Amino acid sequence: MAKKTIDQVDVAGKTVLMRVDFNVPLDDAQNITDDRRIRMALPSIKSVIDRGGKLILISHLGRPKGEPSDVQKFSLSATATRLGELLGKPVAFATDTVGEDATTKAGQLSDGGVLVLENLRFDDGEKKGDAEFAGKLAAMADVYCNDAFGTCHRKDASMFAVPEAMQGKPRVVGHLVAKEIQYLSDAIGNPARPFVAILGGAKVSDKINVINNLLGICDHVLIGGAMAYTFSLAQGGAVGNSLVEKDKVELAKELIAKGGDKLVLPVDTNCGDDFGDPEGCNKEVVEAGKIRDGFEGMDIGPATSAKYAEILSSAKTIVWNGPMGVFEKPPFDAGTKAVAQAVADSDSISIIGGGDSAAAVDQLGFADKVSHVSTGGGASLAMLEGQSFAAVDLLDEA
Repeated sequence: MAKKTIDQVDVAGKTVLMRVDFNVPLDDAQNITDDRRIRMALPSIKSVIDRGGKLILISHLGRPKGEPSDVQKFSLSATATRLGELLGKPVAFATDTVGEDATTKAGQLSDGGVLVLENLRFDDGEKKGDAEFAGKLAAMADVYCNDAFGTCHRKDASMFAVPEAMQGKPRVVGHLVAKEIQYLSDAIGNPARPFVAILGGAKVSDKINVINNLLGICDHVLIGGAMAYTFSLAQGGAVGNSLVEKDKVELAKELIAKGGDKLVLPVDTNCGDDFGDPEGCNKEVVEAGKIRDGFEGMDIGPATSAKYAEILSSAKTIVWNGPMGVFEKPPFDAGTKAVAQAVADSDSISIIGGGDSAAAVDQLGFADKVSHVSTGGGASLAMLEGQSFAAVDLLDEA
């Protein structure tokens, strides 16, 4: 999957259309509360403008539904302002995507200039993959660059139809996408062993394909989070008031049979009797499958943490997607914290698969002690499932 990167294209005097992921969190006053996604795009952005290219940035933000209030609520204007602050130079903003303001300001860009277009999802053509909408975006530029890994598994217009419309022009990846592909494809295709996957989160149904795929690749697959209780129910265990998917019990049985010794389930559970009051509720640690009525599993227990840490200590490749428990609510962050510590201490290539796992690692202070933190939860899951990405496949080969 090695693709040509933006650094390998002569951009001087040319207009580059770069798909970025500026889907940042905003408060009620439209202030950015976490600018990490903007900061992570800076290497690709600077690669263009520092070499005299003209840069048009396109992104989605949130899930607008066509309501009048969406224009303010989901506008990308705040990202243009913040990007200008980070670059130390003015960044232009267009109030539309392919309309008069966008085309006028795109035509006015000077070498080294930057323009952010309004939220792509304000146009129905984006989610529909509309060729006419894509053609209008494509007509603005000489080069296409995909630096939005978080949407690489989608066929939105900006991800697929736009580069398709720019056939014959350079179509490349940015720094972020190149790095994601390198880490995730190497981990799946040629892992250093032992290869250990850690999968958490609420639902087995969200991770069925990932578990199936990784059981055929990994040496161990460690299970945590609420989905562990569905596996426990499949083994005839008592789960109390724990979150379970009763309609997935038969599937869990099949995965247990398929996984054998590779599939490693919790041996104990940290429980509480009031999810809304994690510190003040009654708490107890019980053997897996022995959760009393009135209690629910909130985290893997200490014996499980120790068992997982031991397995991780000898790993050479680790992929982690999904926390071990309710990591946002101490003391039920202990299992996730123990696993994060074990991953950080291991002599391994360690890849954190975006979403809650990335948030947990960052919140617990381990982000700089792992090899790679993915920028796209859904995309990294799709890659771990073994999916190919049409949006990346059509880009120029290195």
